[in-house]
Amino acid sequence: MSAVASGTSNGRHTGRLPAEVTSFVGRRHEAAEVKRLLSASRLVTLTGVGGVGKTRLALRVAEDARRAFPDGVWLVELAALADPGLLPQSVSEALELRDHSSRPAVEALVDHLRDKQALILLDNCEQLIEACALLTGRLLREAPRLRVLATSRQALGTAGEQTLAVPTLALPDATGPRLSTAALAQCDAVRLFVERAGAILPGFSVTETNRDAVERVCRQLDGIPLGIELAAVRLRALSVQQLLDRLDDRFRLLTTGSRAVLPRHQTLRALVDWSYDLCTGKEQLLWARVSVFAGSLDLDAAEAVCGGDGIHREDVLDLVAGLVDKSVLIREDHPEAVRYRMLDTLRHYGRERLSAAGEGPVRLRRHRDYYQRLAATARAELFGPTQVSWFARLQREHANLRAALEYSFAEPGQAAAGLGIATDLLYHWITSYYLAEGRGWLDRGLALCAEPTETRARALWTDSWLAIIQTDIEAAAAMLEECRALGVRLGRDAVLGYVALYSGMIAMCRDDPESAIGLYEEAVVRHRAADDPVGLALALIRLSLTHSFLGDSPRAIALGEESLAVCDAYGEGWHRAYATMALGVEVWRQGDHERAAALERESLTFNRSLDDPLGVGVNLEVLAWISASQKGYQRAARILGALRNIWQSIGAPLSGYGHLIRYHEACAADTQRALGKQAFQAAVKEGVRLSYDEALTYALLDQLPARAPVAEAEQPSPLTPRETEIARLVAQGLSNKEIAAALVIAQRTAEGHIERILSKLGFNSRAQVAVWVAGQHRTEHDFEAE
Repeated sequence: MSAVASGTSNGRHTGRLPAEVTSFVGRRHEAAEVKRLLSASRLVTLTGVGGVGKTRLALRVAEDARRAFPDGVWLVELAALADPGLLPQSVSEALELRDHSSRPAVEALVDHLRDKQALILLDNCEQLIEACALLTGRLLREAPRLRVLATSRQALGTAGEQTLAVPTLALPDATGPRLSTAALAQCDAVRLFVERAGAILPGFSVTETNRDAVERVCRQLDGIPLGIELAAVRLRALSVQQLLDRLDDRFRLLTTGSRAVLPRHQTLRALVDWSYDLCTGKEQLLWARVSVFAGSLDLDAAEAVCGGDGIHREDVLDLVAGLVDKSVLIREDHPEAVRYRMLDTLRHYGRERLSAAGEGPVRLRRHRDYYQRLAATARAELFGPTQVSWFARLQREHANLRAALEYSFAEPGQAAAGLGIATDLLYHWITSYYLAEGRGWLDRGLALCAEPTETRARALWTDSWLAIIQTDIEAAAAMLEECRALGVRLGRDAVLGYVALYSGMIAMCRDDPESAIGLYEEAVVRHRAADDPVGLALALIRLSLTHSFLGDSPRAIALGEESLAVCDAYGEGWHRAYATMALGVEVWRQGDHERAAALERESLTFNRSLDDPLGVGVNLEVLAWISASQKGYQRAARILGALRNIWQSIGAPLSGYGHLIRYHEACAADTQRALGKQAFQAAVKEGVRLSYDEALTYALLDQLPARAPVAEAEQPSPLTPRETEIARLVAQGLSNKEIAAALVIAQRTAEGHIERILSKLGFNSRAQVAVWVAGQHRTEHDFEAE
């Protein structure tokens, strides 16, 4: 068994932008300007002070632009990322790209995006400005149809970058005529205040009585959206006039009496200071302590990390509720539990308060200790009915787990704890987007912790599996050699069982199934002795596949059924899906095609629910082989086409199962021979065009999506060569003027060509042309026989 894989297989997803939980106010001009800049430049950076609304504006533009980017619009949140070395991995994670090769993350990312027409939104670049500039520059050079929209407190400074300084929300002209109440309410800053106030006091509106106070509140806050939203919360306890009076007092003190317009960062700081002062002493303490979390947190974590020394554990819930009411914490609903997050501006403020109180080291240590326990518990409960929920929980906690690892490896004397965390997270690394990152943490920990301990031994075999998945076989073998010596020295049967298991995988990679059999059998014996069902199930699955490979059907079936029994005894699902897959391979080899297909569909259904594209890929492989054996050659060819997308996104076909490649090659050869080269290539193209979900629906239910027939889709383009050339430039976002300059023709000539293109294609927008060009690009490739 190996890792979960892949990401955006051909049309699999179109990106995941967070839903807007409050209304989007104003910004019509700015949104239009950002769209104009994106049409002319492939990198646009929104700059401005914290709290000015850069992220909200970028998200709104990205949402509006979805249809122009057939390969997706993707948000990469960087606020919780401190290590610039993890930037490529974080972008890959956001793009749902799971690469199993041993190449650097940036290489996999570049390769994935090379022919994609996508928009990436890099949010909060300021703390990683140099790394963001370097990565963005490379991606844009090597992925000509990619566009990047960034938010930062300063420009990236990359060639070709267009910047837009995001202004504060519009205020009434202080020197102009007095506006009517209705007109005042339409000014963006006032409108935001009124909408947020309405959430606190239903029915709130601008009246002749409160209009001057409302306007002055918005003006005092410089039209900064975050400031306005924080101030509006105070209407729970204050009238608008009382709110204004307190703002006046605060800003007068801040400027020692000067009534000059305040610098925006100073205004926001004063507003956050005021929000802090309006909290109770315990709420202030909790705010500071919660700032050690990265990303988001749940109530259990808040109680464990923030309780004690002034806050009773049983009081944390009420204090969290108080901070939610004051908009310091933002509530997020998840299927299994409510989580809370803090805006980056407020988190930085909390860290300052924590440091000033001298509590930073204590709370950071308690944060690390909590996630160390969480990782250990997840490992202990891995093999059982809560497995899938643990996988999901660890993904939600990834930013905090990463912070715990960073603390451990940066703090003197804590590296061993970090190595233990990285080892306990083995299944997190291989069932999510973090395989390369996991190996990086393990390599780092092993370099820092040379002592011959059991933790080091576990880390060695854990790291070796990640290396095997990445096909870095020599590195894996070296780690296992050291691990074997350490296991003997420590007298640990469990360690030696995993050494034998992964050494068997290496033997199979080296085309030595006889040696693999002996090693897997040793692993089975040792894992039985150690009462380790995880290692036992893995060893039985691999042993079943190897006996099948050598033609020993009875033994392969018996081992496959035994592995299922082990999984069923514990209510386990993921290993069971792989055991079912392995059993399906042998049942197919015996000629029982119907039962084999049923087994693979059962396995595929689980792997699909877990979002495990590697497991899905192996299931599709076997279903293609079954179809070819039943003379369903058209279906086999389509599935082989769909598999091209999956294996390309994983970076390694049949990663960890390379010995099965002979069945793949035989299936492709038999199918092409039966259909003929031309019909085979046409069927493969149909499969390539299927999105990830369409491919799985076809494999499970034999249903193709309703769309125009392939023959119709492949009719000659209605455009002339010159019009096709211009359409491609339109798809790249060039303006009419830029197209004219690129082709050395008059702008009016370019405009005439574009009008004819729109007419011939029946379109009315340049975005539709871009989508059409992307579709043409996908159908132009000639797929050779495998």
